[in-house]
Amino acid sequence: MPAGSLIGELTAAGPVLTDGAWGTELQSRGLEAGEVPDFWNLSHPDRVEQVARAYVTAGSQVVLTNTFRANRIALATHPDVERVAEVNRAGVEISRRAATDGARVFASIGPCGKLLLTGEVDEAALRVAFAEQAQALAAAGADAIVVETMSDLVEAGIAVEAAKATGAPVVACMVFDSGKNRDRTMMGVTATQAAEELTRFGADAVGANCGTGVEDYIPICASLAAATHLPIWIKPNAGLPELENGKVVYRTSPAEFAANVPKLLEAGARFVGGCCGTDPSFIEAMRRELDG
Repeated sequence: MPAGSLIGELTAAGPVLTDGAWGTELQSRGLEAGEVPDFWNLSHPDRVEQVARAYVTAGSQVVLTNTFRANRIALATHPDVERVAEVNRAGVEISRRAATDGARVFASIGPCGKLLLTGEVDEAALRVAFAEQAQALAAAGADAIVVETMSDLVEAGIAVEAAKATGAPVVACMVFDSGKNRDRTMMGVTATQAAEELTRFGADAVGANCGTGVEDYIPICASLAAATHLPIWIKPNAGLPELENGKVVYRTSPAEFAANVPKLLEAGARFVGGCCGTDPSFIEAMRRELDG
């Protein structure tokens, strides 16, 4: 199947429901603070599979993988960093086991955690790290790759290039959480700039995830859609995080979140899901909204 054709196949049938947050779901299953979630693919594959399976059961047509931080740069200080390719392969295999009833597995590539701007990392190192990760994900059978939560367009471009080199369809997403209206990335990138550049990089779909709440992402979605012909992928948070008794909480309810789905679709979204603060109950509510 040519790269990108899967994206067209999915969106031709109507809006596509993706999944919700992974980190908090793993925490609810025992992931400790400071523990690297990705290595649970090797140590606790059953619990990771529970997360993917819960989203598929809730109605997700696309489920991601527990590989967000699984690149050599982000894991550089981990004693098992040399197992990074194994972590990625296991992440895909776990989500594939959970992806029953035709759900697709889109493998996650997140940022490296270092800044190009300050010289903490260079482009050559990024190319090596993202190529290693993307190749492992594709070899394990991922249906597509999602480059997500990016704030730097240069880093995003390198990750997209690495993912495209595997032949897999690629979704490329930025995180918008900065500026007066929370409509720019941390590096000052606007949604219009992101859509134009990610399209130029060769992504098969572009979008936004994390950062801020669903209402804030409606105008961002519209700006993305106006700047590209590609399908738009949107996964907002359940509002902005707040601290309550030392614990991070999100105030948006599943019903409130799902009520904004028609507005996202009207703004141009073709893939919808959730990020931080969302769980399978959000996906169930979104499924009901889409079906209704």
